[in-house]
Amino acid sequence: MFQRTTPSDISYAVVLRLLAGLGVLILVGPVLIVLITSFTTSAALKFPPPDLSVRWYVELFDRTRSAHIHTAAGNTLWVASVATGLGTLMAVMAALSIARVNRPAARALEASFLSPLILPTLAYGLASLMLFALLGFRPSLYHLVLGHLVVISPFVFRTTLASLTQLDPSLLESSASLGASRFYTFRRITLPIIAPGVAAGAFLAFIASIDNVPVSLFLSNARTSMLPIRMWGMMESTLDVRVAAISGVLIAVILILMIVMDRLVGLTRRMGV
Repeated sequence: MFQRTTPSDISYAVVLRLLAGLGVLILVGPVLIVLITSFTTSAALKFPPPDLSVRWYVELFDRTRSAHIHTAAGNTLWVASVATGLGTLMAVMAALSIARVNRPAARALEASFLSPLILPTLAYGLASLMLFALLGFRPSLYHLVLGHLVVISPFVFRTTLASLTQLDPSLLESSASLGASRFYTFRRITLPIIAPGVAAGAFLAFIASIDNVPVSLFLSNARTSMLPIRMWGMMESTLDVRVAAISGVLIAVILILMIVMDRLVGLTRRMGV
């Protein structure tokens, strides 16, 4: 049956497309500006650049001139890797424990485990600093791991919990009836089914740890400098163009990793569960 298009339908479609285009521009525009600025020949951060060059990328990868940046990047990768590994282990264990429990206590535990997603990270960073100070601990990379662990574990917990909803309980019952142990059942049945969700959550947790500013701001010092804090300091003190080059490297690496993860585990689909 032919459906007549009215002027209101046309105006609605136009407005919707304009709003969508504006949203994309707001999200992608700053990224493009940073990428273009990173290729400037100027000694200051300004847009548009007078000319294009890879000068600042050469400076960035120079071990002598950018030693402090390399140290901060190494600290950031170490903290993110350890925190993601521990957070993945904890989140998977927690999700397996409460996934099929219908008691109110299980739902309360689920809400508490997800609460860091809505917790103001600045408040949490300050609270962590006060707690470690009361306990007499000095800032170190291990404290940064503990601080990041709390705020990134919910990403893995959420995707793992969603993956467990696709697990048919009859598979577990059949495995148990055939004499398989719980560990064997987990290794051969549960883990292969939830592995894509776990991998997607671990990837999101890793990126969240690398990009975390509030917790790193309170728990790091000059000896345990983290890359986002180092970039912030460079912006405040000298407007160093290498900040744009760092951003360009991060954008390119994360974009490549997102494409790979989307092909392997369907990252885009799992982020929307």
